Amino acid sequence: MVARKRIAVWGAAYVGLLAGCAGALQLEPSDADVVLSQQLLGAPNPARPGPMTVRTMYYGSGEDKRRPEYRDSVTITTESVDASKLVSLGQSAGERNGYWGFTPKEFPINGRVWYPEGDGPFPLVLIVHGNHNMRDFSDPGYGYLGELMASRGFILVSVDMNFINGGIRQENDARGWFLLKHLQAWREFNTDEDNPFFGKVDMGQIAVMGHSRGGEAVGHAAAFNRLARYPDDASLEFDFGFAIRGVVAIAPVDGQYLPTGRYVPVENVNYLVFHGSHDGDVTSFHGLRQYTRVQFTDDEPHFKSAVYVYRANHGQWNTVWGNKDNGPRSARRLDLRGLLEPEEQREFGKLYISSFLEATLHGDKRYLPIFRDHRVIGEWLPKTMYITRFQESSFRPLATYEEDIDVTTGTHHGVELLGDSLGTWREGRLTLRSRNRTSTSASQANQAVWLGWNNHVADAESDSVGAPASYTLSLPASLARNWALDGNSTLDFLVAPTNAKPGPRRPPRDSAATDVDSASNRDRERDEDEDDEDDEPIDLSIEVTDSQGETAKVPLSRYGPVRKPLEMHIMRRGDQEKQRFDDLFEMVLQSYSVLLQDFVDANAALDLASLTQIRFVFDIAPAGTVVLDDVGFSAMDDAFTRVSAGRR
Repeated sequence: MVARKRIAVWGAAYVGLLAGCAGALQLEPSDADVVLSQQLLGAPNPARPGPMTVRTMYYGSGEDKRRPEYRDSVTITTESVDASKLVSLGQSAGERNGYWGFTPKEFPINGRVWYPEGDGPFPLVLIVHGNHNMRDFSDPGYGYLGELMASRGFILVSVDMNFINGGIRQENDARGWFLLKHLQAWREFNTDEDNPFFGKVDMGQIAVMGHSRGGEAVGHAAAFNRLARYPDDASLEFDFGFAIRGVVAIAPVDGQYLPTGRYVPVENVNYLVFHGSHDGDVTSFHGLRQYTRVQFTDDEPHFKSAVYVYRANHGQWNTVWGNKDNGPRSARRLDLRGLLEPEEQREFGKLYISSFLEATLHGDKRYLPIFRDHRVIGEWLPKTMYITRFQESSFRPLATYEEDIDVTTGTHHGVELLGDSLGTWREGRLTLRSRNRTSTSASQANQAVWLGWNNHVADAESDSVGAPASYTLSLPASLARNWALDGNSTLDFLVAPTNAKPGPRRPPRDSAATDVDSASNRDRERDEDEDDEDDEPIDLSIEVTDSQGETAKVPLSRYGPVRKPLEMHIMRRGDQEKQRFDDLFEMVLQSYSVLLQDFVDANAALDLASLTQIRFVFDIAPAGTVVLDDVGFSAMDDAFTRVSAGRR
């Protein structure tokens, strides 16, 4: 019971401290805290080095004009590749080719490698940087990940693509293709008896990771990996088919490459994306769009996770890039005072990337709970705020709000939606706070429902409160039994409060108030008497009903903090902030997973096999608005069931 309470309050504990923060917090976890996280997770801290001795080496052309490590220090010499169908240098061709000493017809396959000493075979992980000054080489900036992952039994390669950095555009398809060409080289390393990696690479366990433009490119790599031909020029044949099990996107862009004019789909891989709230380069969480597009269509277990990290920026995930996201002089424009310290930001990266790779490539399910609920490692995480999203392949949707314009029908056939006493009930598209140069960037490409309530009744003679508003999903009679719902199933959904608050309800028709007065009261945003409620936290109840009328109810806040949008100020000047951004916050919805056993614990007579209704009851906070999305059921993994049982 003590452990559950500590986790439940962790996510909100630093809200007040951070609200006026002008510098990063320096808070060290106690030994007791570290033990608590390890006990809850049942596994050691994934950001700590493993037992294996780490070695390093380079492979490349052996003739690199600008990079001595790829000229003088290569252990394995690789052949160049022809990327001329994917990369156009435009007017900069002469200058760039002169600087590098090669053209797109002879691009090198260069990589720096961290690997464990031993016979293996070891899983293979590639990471690629994004766009940066091509003369300020980006590939060394992930050494902290290379050292960590090699010590834990992975081969990690930081791929050199600096020669397509700089002022060129529409090259992100090439970044994805390059990753696959590197995998082709590794396939040869693994089968060549004279190669130092002969037989040491587990080509059945591969992950690709990318940062910024590289974060979009890893999705392209996963998509191209399944194709026979290049979508933009079918004369370029593909022959890849690698066992890519996982994709990690760090502060990615999205939509810079649109094959056949469409966003790139990704299927049947584990997917992790994270983004900082104070990113001064990719200023919106574009990775949410790719997260939404990741689909699970086979019968294998998969999961996807997204994390929004408050006070993290763009560049500090890479030790070369630093905190000035718009170049060396950008501190004149960007407000850097509230950023996480670089070591803190990278500590988050180590925790999540290591956990993801352990779960995905080593099959260590003990780390899965981190992605469903970050609070299980609260004492290991940097002390800031997080919004997290999670979905696994067992998820079966009731309502995703994508299928039609009828607000009364759900996604699954027969699911009906009903609002009662709501001040706001509408479906719409989620937006991003910054357009980031393209008009389509303003959209999250995801639909949701807005639900607003005010339980106060507009009555000049009394301060009355009506029955709580609610939003109900009615289920087909056989759904719960057909889906085999039981105590280890979870009710999953996304929720985020907004700052909006409907006015009080209309009084009953027989009241003395006129229709005009009632409408006036209803349309206003806030009443002066409600000012003391403005800072009141949002909370609500989730209630289920079975076919016999038995009900059970739990509060949402039991499953994580329900916080209003996190404001951020990226620019030093307020007028520049208003010019660049549509809002002071990003609307990122938080995942919640309610173990159905919790409802049975509240009412032992409840029959989960005959559930007929799910109700979101607005009976705790008197007024507010939330955005709701992706309501459905999942089959809980055993590892998380154990952790959840320890928290209840």
